Amino acid sequence: MTAAVGTPRLHDSTHPLYTPLAAEPPEEVDVVVIGAGHNGLICAAYLAQAGLEVCVLDAQQVVGGNTVTEELTLPGFLHDSCSSAHVLIQSNPLMRDDELGLLSTYGLKYVFTDPAVVLPLPSGDAVTVHRDLDVTLEEVARFSRADADELRAMIREWDGGLGAAHARLSSGEAPLDDEATKQYDDLRARSAWDVVHARFEHPVVRDLLIWLGFATIQDPRRPGTGALPSAITSGRIKFGWATPVGGSGALPAALVRHLVDHGSSVVASSPVARIDTSAGRASAVELADGRRIGVRRAVVSSAHLATVPGMLTSEPTPDLVEARDTWQPGLSLFAVHAALRSDITFPTANGPVLSTAGGLGTAEGLRAQLQAFERGEPDARDPWLLLVASTVVDPDRAPDGGGTFKILTTAPHTRADGRDWDGDAGTEHGQALMDLVHDRTGLPRDAVLQMIVETPTSLAARSPSNVGGPCHGGHFVRPDGSVIPGWPQLASAIPGLYLTGSTTHPGGSVSGRPGRNAARVLLEDSVAAR
Repeated sequence: MTAAVGTPRLHDSTHPLYTPLAAEPPEEVDVVVIGAGHNGLICAAYLAQAGLEVCVLDAQQVVGGNTVTEELTLPGFLHDSCSSAHVLIQSNPLMRDDELGLLSTYGLKYVFTDPAVVLPLPSGDAVTVHRDLDVTLEEVARFSRADADELRAMIREWDGGLGAAHARLSSGEAPLDDEATKQYDDLRARSAWDVVHARFEHPVVRDLLIWLGFATIQDPRRPGTGALPSAITSGRIKFGWATPVGGSGALPAALVRHLVDHGSSVVASSPVARIDTSAGRASAVELADGRRIGVRRAVVSSAHLATVPGMLTSEPTPDLVEARDTWQPGLSLFAVHAALRSDITFPTANGPVLSTAGGLGTAEGLRAQLQAFERGEPDARDPWLLLVASTVVDPDRAPDGGGTFKILTTAPHTRADGRDWDGDAGTEHGQALMDLVHDRTGLPRDAVLQMIVETPTSLAARSPSNVGGPCHGGHFVRPDGSVIPGWPQLASAIPGLYLTGSTTHPGGSVSGRPGRNAARVLLEDSVAAR
């Protein structure tokens, strides 16, 4: 249950979380973007940089969607409510080439951490991923030299062409007719579970790669996830646990500053109730309080695709109906946030280690957890746990040498035993997970100053984008039973209505791809229409 202390009001324009929001929306603009999550803001910023007047409207008081930073436990402890690492976005040209100047002009800064992640083992040892491939391979070789050689081959394949094919797919670009793309398609069609178990022999190495492959919260047993161990392991070696200075909310704050600088605006506490499509195109939006904002070019919606058809003033087109009817929530999330006296350390054979990211759980433990999920049962025996201690590299997020700490895992939205998550059941499960952390890391129990939990139901209530309790957008099930993580059609069949956000291609996580992709499609359509 959330018991937020509040959100810091930061009026210093040099602070990473400073966000200059507008008090009121204009009566008419070129483009209205519905939703100020990071994808909606990224789309808007590209459009504004192209010379369009854009207004972004968000239902929440704090913009950022699932990239927000708040005082969830005690005053002065700045927690990332949902996302914490911004690794996937680093390979996006948005960051790689600083296309919007977020890094060079608008104050966004990242720390690429080393270690990237530490996974303590029951023996008291640990397996560690570093930002140096050779060092990581030597770490793996302690368990299996053959697996170290295989991991080198896997990363070489990814860097040698598979990663480029993955980037083209994520960007919505046409695939090349080359051998690397064929190999990538073959890899992607398999399950992460099968890929890891076919290539690696040692249980610790398998555990590590399955743990990494689950980072985007997609079932590793499902066909279509085969590229995730390669993609995510490569990204962690390149960028570590890419941590935004100031908090996850520093990304939307920089985007808002960019928008204002380019003559556009972002308005909070302004939920959109209707999209006016009665004239055969998207021509305006209507807020919940009755205010109407006309659009000269387009409406871009980052609203959840399960809800968009119900927002239209005309009958939804078949593409939007299909998106609504084939969407499923996938794996819902459970989180624990804690304020600590000092940062957690992770036990290794060479002594305690500070790391921004740690993890617990074996491959078999994750499989059992997912099987329990399917039965509607939370599992705290040997679950997949992501452990995040952002203050290790960003100490200003906590006062007096304290630490912020987060546990993230998956748990069913609806419990088979009928218990309400937001009663004692949530607290009990959160404490069971924290007990596991105490036992496996040696974190002293008196180090926890305050702890709260976010259950699947409270996460769903936190944001309109978290339907069913996931923060990653869920997925779509095609008629043939195959699964895609994001809806591929960004220009809807309704003229002037475009789609972005975590439910659009290539899906959830902080990649920024849906936002950049939608902006490109809209701008290309605008050029073609001239």
